Amino acid sequence: FHLFFNAEEGEGAAGGVYRYIKDDLFTSEIFKVEIQNLPKYIGFNDLKKFLNKHGINPHKIKLFSKQMFAFVTFKNQEERDKAMKAVHGMQWKSKVLSVRLAKPKADPILKKRKLEEEVEGGQPGTKRAAGSQEVEENEEEPLNIQIANAVTPLWNVPYEEQLKRKEKEVEGVLQKLTREIGNNNKAMLPWLFVQKEKFNKMCCPLEAIRPSPVLTEYRNKCEFVIGVGADGEDKTVGFRLGKYKGGSCAVVSPSETTHVSSEAKRVVQGFQQFIRANPYAVYSPETYEGHWRQLTVRTSRIKQTMAIVFFNPQKLQEEEIEELKRNLHQYFTEGEGKESGITSLYFVRMGQRTSAGTEDLPCEHVTGEEWIHEELLGLKFRISPHSFFQTNTPAAEVLYSAVGEWAQLDQDSTVLDVCCGTGTIGISLAKRVKKVIGIELCQEAVEDAKANAEANGLTNVEFHCGKAEDVFPTVLNAVVSPNVTAIVDPPRAGLHSKVILAIRRAEHLKRLVYVACNAKAAMNNFIDLCRAPSNRVRGSPFRPVRAMAVDLFPQTMHCETILLFERVDYSSNTDI
Repeated sequence: FHLFFNAEEGEGAAGGVYRYIKDDLFTSEIFKVEIQNLPKYIGFNDLKKFLNKHGINPHKIKLFSKQMFAFVTFKNQEERDKAMKAVHGMQWKSKVLSVRLAKPKADPILKKRKLEEEVEGGQPGTKRAAGSQEVEENEEEPLNIQIANAVTPLWNVPYEEQLKRKEKEVEGVLQKLTREIGNNNKAMLPWLFVQKEKFNKMCCPLEAIRPSPVLTEYRNKCEFVIGVGADGEDKTVGFRLGKYKGGSCAVVSPSETTHVSSEAKRVVQGFQQFIRANPYAVYSPETYEGHWRQLTVRTSRIKQTMAIVFFNPQKLQEEEIEELKRNLHQYFTEGEGKESGITSLYFVRMGQRTSAGTEDLPCEHVTGEEWIHEELLGLKFRISPHSFFQTNTPAAEVLYSAVGEWAQLDQDSTVLDVCCGTGTIGISLAKRVKKVIGIELCQEAVEDAKANAEANGLTNVEFHCGKAEDVFPTVLNAVVSPNVTAIVDPPRAGLHSKVILAIRRAEHLKRLVYVACNAKAAMNNFIDLCRAPSNRVRGSPFRPVRAMAVDLFPQTMHCETILLFERVDYSSNTDI
C-alpha cells in the first residue's frame, strides 16, 4: 500500500505542496485510489460503466490503458472505502483487479515554488539549476514579446511561411490517415496505391490552403483571465504567460497583442479599472480564495460588444452580489465604463470546483441587449453568451463557402448539419436545398439557430437539441430523401463513435463534409468512416476524396481542415 499523505501534517516537507487539500476545501484528491491489473483494450467509458454496475460512483477517473492501471477519486471517504472493498480481488475479463490508496497530486504552483527555493538553496543537481537559468533568461525579454510568444507564437513568421507550415501539418495528417486506412481496410489497398502515387503519399488531393482575409484583430471572442500582473500589478485582466499546470500564473494585458480587436481591448481596460476600484480580491487557483475569475468578450462586425463576467461568490450574501451587479450596471451604462462600448453585459457565478468548461453555468443578464448580432455571407445571426460561432468571421465566410461548394447540393438535397452551433452552415446553404436539419447540444445555441432561420426568412430549416450521438440516429432514420449530405463541424475532440456508426449504417447518406478544427484529434473519426465493415461497423465505408486547410487563426499553428468523404460503391468496379 502507498502511505497516504495526511492533510493534518502541517506545512512540513511535502505539506506545502498539498496545501490545497486543507481549509475545508473539497477536493477529491484526498479520496484517491489506484486500480491495477486492468484488462487490455478497455476505454474510459468501459471502466466507468464497470464501476457503476457494481454500485461505485467515482468522481474522476484517469486511465493509463497501456500500463493497465487507473487513478480513481471519490467525493468522500465512505465512497472510497466502499470501492476498495468491492473492487479488490474482483475479476474482470479474466483479470483479477487490485486496489491501493494513492497519493494526491501536488499543486503545480506550490511544486514550482518549492523547486525554485531548492534551486536558490543550491540543493538539486545542475540540470534543474540550468532549467531555472532558462526561465530567468526568458523573463528578461520584454513582456509584449513574452505574451506574443505565448498567445500568437508565429507573430514574427512571414504569413506565407505560416501558411506553408500549416499546409505541411495537414499533409502529414493525410499521410498518416492513408496508412491507417490501409491497415484497417485491406480492400482499399489497390485504390490507395494509385492515390499515393498521384498525391505525394496522400489518399486524396490536398488543395492549396485558403488564407484568412484578415491577419490582425481577427478574434471575435476572447477569454481573459484575471490575476496578478507580470508587472506586479494586482487585478490585471489579460492572458497568462504560461499554463497554471506549468506553474506560471502571471497575467499580461492584451493591449499589445495582434489578434485581439481594439473593441475587446477597450472593454478589458474599462473592466480592469472597475475591479481595481472594487474591494473584492482576485480568485487564486493556489488558495481557492478570492472572487474575480474571468472576463469573456464577444464582438461583431456591426459594432456590438458582449461582456461576460465570471465571479466566485464564495460566502457572500445574495444582497452583496446584487449590489455588485448594480454597480457593474451603473459603471458600464453611466460611469467611466460607458466608453467601453458594451451593448450586452452578463454575470456568471463560477464556484469552487467549476472546471474550465463554463458552458453549463447560468448567465445572469445585467444590462443591454440579450444577444449580439453578426452578419455572415449576407445573412444575419444572433449570438447568445454560450453559443458557438467561429472566432474569425471573415475567414469563416471563406470556410463556409468552400463547404457549400464541396457538398455539391441541389434543390432535392437534404443537409444534416451536425454540431451546428447557431446554425451558420445550414442557414448559409438553406436556399439551395430542399431541407436543412441541424443538431446541437447547447440549448441556447439551438434557440439562436431557430431565431436566425426565422430572421433570414427560411422555412425549410429545423433544429434539434441534444447530444449528437443520441439525436442523430433518430433524425437520420426519419429522412426519406435519397439525396442526403451530412456536414459535421464538431468540437476539438471530434464526434462520438455512435454518430460515426450511425452515419456508416445509413447507406442512403453518400457524402459527408467533415470540418475539423484539429485534424489530428479527429483521426479516429476519419479511420472509422473508412474502416472495413464488421459486426461493430455496419454499412459500406467512406473514403476521402478531397482535402483543404483554411486558416482561421493567423499567427498561431492552428487551422481548420475540410475533408470530403464519399461512400464507396461496391456495385461499381471502378470504385475499388
